[in-house]
Amino acid sequence: MYFGFKDLTIKYGRNLVVEDVNIDFPKGKTSTIIGSNGCGKSSLLKTISRVVEPDQGAVIFCDKAIGKYNPKELAKRIGYLPQVHQSPTDIDVKTLVSYGRYPYKKITSGLTEKDRSVIEETIEMTGLNHLSNRTLTTLSGGERQRAWIAMVICQQPEILVLDEPITYLDIGYQMEVMELIKSLGKHLNITIIMVLHDINLAARYSHQLITIENHHVHMQQTPRTMMKEENLNKVFRIGAQIFEDKKNNCPFIIPEKSTN
Repeated sequence: MYFGFKDLTIKYGRNLVVEDVNIDFPKGKTSTIIGSNGCGKSSLLKTISRVVEPDQGAVIFCDKAIGKYNPKELAKRIGYLPQVHQSPTDIDVKTLVSYGRYPYKKITSGLTEKDRSVIEETIEMTGLNHLSNRTLTTLSGGERQRAWIAMVICQQPEILVLDEPITYLDIGYQMEVMELIKSLGKHLNITIIMVLHDINLAARYSHQLITIENHHVHMQQTPRTMMKEENLNKVFRIGAQIFEDKKNNCPFIIPEKSTN
């Protein structure tokens, strides 16, 4: 297995979150986990960053459990951006992006010429040139999220993990951030794993969707296979009209009613 979850079970005390989860994320593709609130989507991603330790099973990377890797070496290969992130509010964008070079730094040394080159390339790639000297407090929510994604990309990971990257953004910034993610995946040929709430955006920007329902993986399929009324009914308890987005070559839905 290149990357994925093997027999993963997560509990918080006696509360079962997910059980016996097996997911194989294909290399170089974008996969999005969807499901109802509280189904365990973010908890699954937190096992990648080791914020949450599974009760059984493992996160596998290149046929080896991630716990067997040196954390600093793993940070060079897997970039993780949580839903909630914190930093000093008075730092500028370029400084934030530079934090992505931490896994490459030696204890007693500062940034190298290679580090500075990567920082500049990342700022250019993510469209932050005109914002690089601005402090985070002066940015809009969408601009801040772009800067945070740039920080993770500055790690030069081969896997990018994003937990609800467009939460709290208006629709314009949602589209801007999703287009950035799509561009990075294509330009860098990296594997992207996301959690999203918007089913239509998940279908548009993902090669595969994974649904979690009743503590287990319900399906792992292409958006076209996944977006069927019976699946939406089972996972989200909704009915829906399903249409074809010919411009983006993907399905989209208009929810009709609750089936509770």
